[in-house]
Amino acid sequence: MNFITRKHISRRAVLRGAGVGIGLPLLDAMVPAATALAATAAKPNLRMGFVYFPHGAIMDRWTPTGSGKDFKLSPILEPLADYQQQMIVVSNLGNRPGESAAVHAIVPGTWLSCVHPRESQDPYGGVTIDQMAALKIGQDTPLPSLEVSTEAGGGGGVCDRAYGCSYSGTIAFRTPSTPLPMEYNPRNLFQRLFGRGDTVEERQALGDQYNSILDMVQSDVASMKRRLGAPDRVVLADYLDSVREVERRVQKMAQQDLSGLDLPPVPMGVAEQFPQQQMLMFDMIALAWQSNLTRIATMMMAAEVSNMTYNFVGVPDAFHPVSHHQSDGTKIEKLVKIQTFHSQQMAKFLKRLADTPDGDGSLLDHSLIVYGSNMSNSNAHNQYPLPTMVLGGANGLLKGGQHINPAERTPIANLWLTLMNRVGIEMESVGDSSGQFAEI
Repeated sequence: MNFITRKHISRRAVLRGAGVGIGLPLLDAMVPAATALAATAAKPNLRMGFVYFPHGAIMDRWTPTGSGKDFKLSPILEPLADYQQQMIVVSNLGNRPGESAAVHAIVPGTWLSCVHPRESQDPYGGVTIDQMAALKIGQDTPLPSLEVSTEAGGGGGVCDRAYGCSYSGTIAFRTPSTPLPMEYNPRNLFQRLFGRGDTVEERQALGDQYNSILDMVQSDVASMKRRLGAPDRVVLADYLDSVREVERRVQKMAQQDLSGLDLPPVPMGVAEQFPQQQMLMFDMIALAWQSNLTRIATMMMAAEVSNMTYNFVGVPDAFHPVSHHQSDGTKIEKLVKIQTFHSQQMAKFLKRLADTPDGDGSLLDHSLIVYGSNMSNSNAHNQYPLPTMVLGGANGLLKGGQHINPAERTPIANLWLTLMNRVGIEMESVGDSSGQFAEI
């Protein structure tokens, strides 16, 4: 006769040390004995991500050929081929409420709301769908949502005499008048996720005493391991190794002191580090999802009107100037290289999620990620058709592996409304939505 004696650990358990709490991944020990995962509080939760890239796309290099289940990826999207069965590309989408002569000044902040801002120097636009989701599925985590970017201010500084400066540096609005800042400093983000003291003075003292946040929780780690079975100990060790590696990279970046250098106006070193900066922010989103610190994340892959150079893919030109290609073939090819690089970075993020166990699947199986832009042809500054795709298994709630071609100028708000309703956030409308996608 077999006796079931296992006691389960709370899904909200954390590893604690001096002023530090580190969330845990989903472990078998969090599931009561003889209980199906889906019937417990430990069942995998849906994560939602919204990843924005500026300056649109060269659409004939972005748009797949074919439609429905029978479609072939374009050159820009080819790096994402491994995830085609968990991909929905939606063409012919537009965002009329995001159109204006202000262009860069309002494009990011209107992507996820589809609401035209009020003419004012003070922000007043629309609530974005990431924050709608945060209200419904983000309240059971320490951080209802996480907003990150890869450049200072997330693109802030693009201002307009009619609309001010509130919409260019963020894609997230908690209320019509509350834009959320995007964190671009990896060290600040790491400490926000894992903590290190309650005050500046306490964090400084702890920093002098300890070299690592993980070092501060080793006693609790040892105690936790004694309560876990062999498979859970492997999962915990892999997770802590991931935290350690991200911490090491953050510390290495923080140790770089350029104050004594006579730098040129656009330091080449910064551009060379940009891929590492992007992936560091992606990796911290993955850690935040894995440890259940948050379920909602938004990210700006580059700043609006970014002057980042892409020497690492053979494009020494600044991003924004080359986006005004004037139909010049050489500039178009440079822009395609930049956009393909962004797809490669996204593919690395997806692989990280796919390689991370989460309950009865992976983090990717339990994630819904929107990847796109609120601009189409960067040279024309237009907003039709918008490059847009949805990635991830989404807990089986969506029909993946397809390219959808709706009627021309279908509101992108229709996609937002569809996604919200499919994941159980019941809504009648979003922005200028006019219906939903039955195909999804």
